[in-house]
Amino acid sequence: MIRLKVREIAEQKHISMTRLSRIADVNYKTVQAIFHDPHRDVAYSTLLKLAKALGVSVDDLADVELDDSL
Repeated sequence: MIRLKVREIAEQKHISMTRLSRIADVNYKTVQAIFHDPHRDVAYSTLLKLAKALGVSVDDLADVELDDSL
């Protein structure tokens, strides 16, 4: 399972949801949903915009959590 770290990175950089939405040109409701549900499915194009706005790579936005049942 993939867990997005958008909220953690934004908070480290003191970037609010509103500001991130504006600079990434991503709908505020989408940013809000990602902040509240880090396991949410997100389009790659959205991740690219968020990564660019946060000054990180797309790889930095995600943690892969291994499922022991596999």
